[in-house]
Order: sequence, then C-alpha cells, then structure tokens
Amino acid sequence: MLDQFNAMLVGMLGPAGPLIAVGGLAFVLLLACIPMMLNSRPDPLDKLVEKSNRGRMEAETRAVLREKAKNDKLNKYAQFLEPQNVEEYTDIKKKLLNAGYRSKEAVRYYYLAQFVLGLGLLGCGLVYYLVALGPDATPKQMAMYILGPGIVGYMGPKYWVNKRCEERRQQIQDGFPDALDMMLVCVEAGQSMDQAIVRISKELRASYPALAEEFQLVSYEMKAGKDKSAVLNDMSERCGVQDVSSFVTVLNQSASFGTSVADALRVYASEMRDKRVMRAEEKANKLPTKMTLTTMMLTVPPLLIILVGPSAVGVMELGSLGQ
Repeated sequence: MLDQFNAMLVGMLGPAGPLIAVGGLAFVLLLACIPMMLNSRPDPLDKLVEKSNRGRMEAETRAVLREKAKNDKLNKYAQFLEPQNVEEYTDIKKKLLNAGYRSKEAVRYYYLAQFVLGLGLLGCGLVYYLVALGPDATPKQMAMYILGPGIVGYMGPKYWVNKRCEERRQQIQDGFPDALDMMLVCVEAGQSMDQAIVRISKELRASYPALAEEFQLVSYEMKAGKDKSAVLNDMSERCGVQDVSSFVTVLNQSASFGTSVADALRVYASEMRDKRVMRAEEKANKLPTKMTLTTMMLTVPPLLIILVGPSAVGVMELGSLGQ
C-alpha cells in the first residue's frame, strides 16, 4: 500500500513528490498547533506571581495600562515573537538599540519580520518550483528554489540590523570629536553641561543626525529628572562606541572627584582629535595595498593579451601551415 501511495505521489508531483508531501504535512501540522498553543490555559504559578506583583510599582503599572491597547495585537503572539531566554532577549534588544530602534515592540517586530519574510519567500519559492520547474527539476534545484528564498527572508532582517548598527556606529564615531570640541567651547563660554548638550543636539543634526538624536534624548531625560550618571551610561549602551563609553567614564569620574569638567573635556577632546587623525592615517596606509591588488587585476590581464596575443596567433597560423 505504501508503494502504491508513493508511486501515486511520484506520478502527480514528480520525483520529489514524497518530499513535498511530507513538507506540506509538516506545515499543516504547524498551523494546527498555533491555535492550540494560543488557547492554552495559563499556569497557576504565573497567576500567583502576577497577584503578588500587582501592587509593587504604581507608576510602571500606569505606563503598562497606557500602552496596553497599543500592544494587544502583538501580546497575543508574544511567545512566538519574543525569545524565551533572558540572555538572548537582552542581546537582541541591545543590538536593536545600537541600530537606532528604541521602540518597546522593536524585538517583536524584528522576530515578526523574520517569521513573515521567511515563510512568505518560502511559499513563493514553492509556488515557483511547482509552476515553472515542474517534475523535471532535480532535488538540488528543489532545495535551491524552495529553501533558498526562505533562508534569505529569515536572514534578511538580521543582515539589515547589523548593517544599520555598523553605519550608525561609524557615524557616531566620526562626529564625536566635533561634538566634544563644541561642548568644550560651550562649557568654557559659561554654559552648563545641560545647556551644552542641548546646543550640540541642535548644531549637529545636519551633519551627524544619529549623534544629534542621542544628545537630544540625553537632554530630554535630564529635563525629566533622571540622574545624570544613569543618563550618560544609557547613552553609552545605546551607542555601542568605545569613545562614547570612555567619555562617559571621564565625566562620571570628574563629577565624583569634583574636578573641573572643562579641563577633563579639553584633555579628552585633544585625544579624540589625535585618534581621528590616526584613523585617517591608517586608512591612507592601507590604500596603496588595495590599489596594487586592483591595478594588478585590471591591468595585467589586458597587458598579457596585448603582448602575447599576436604571438599566439602567429604560432597557431604556423602550426596550421605545417600540417
């Protein structure tokens, strides 16, 4: 009976008919399990924990109530759109902060994009395989046209976030020496640190918008009454740049020991300028090597064709005449 069923699948769907049937059955079972997991009963232990923590933080409770209507659609699928491991959730949250995504639902949207794009492109690849290739396709083509788009769709959001992280870090790193120079000028002119940060966030928006957004967020948090040390540490974590982390450490130590902020900024701004010059010199020293490789790849093959080509044609003609 199994042989007849297998032969029927091969006759209907081609040589890969049994594999397609197994994949379709697995997909149907996965879709059938989703409603069962969504309608599962809550754990009684979770109810006890919820009751014990209900009156702990009134301000946070009000914030959650304000955001509840906004998050209802995603809260239903939280167990699918959020990692259950705390370390994994912390890592992806930090990566999204470094990329500039500070929304509370950023992690859920990230996993939602992976899920939708992975399954969507997988379905598109399956349709293309069944319509365009048909039963004449090899298993290698089936894997390439079905699994390939699914893998690309699943890895696409991760590639985008990593690329955005690198671009944002590079922009912050390039503009930070200018921000320090401007901060030093503002502080020496008699302005406070809060006023200097507000001025920097306005002046740098045209050239370095990512760094300007970070300073603007710092100014808003300081105006809201948050501790200055905590605000600067949060900025260091969001940026993910070593220069910003060192700057935050310098300011915190200056505030702890009571030293002059202007003197600390003057020394650190000078170091940042020297470091920027060193980075530029490093790129300039790498340039000849890169140009040499490019020049060899683009000039040596045409030169060999020009020099050796006529001789090769002459040798071939002599060989034909001798025969």
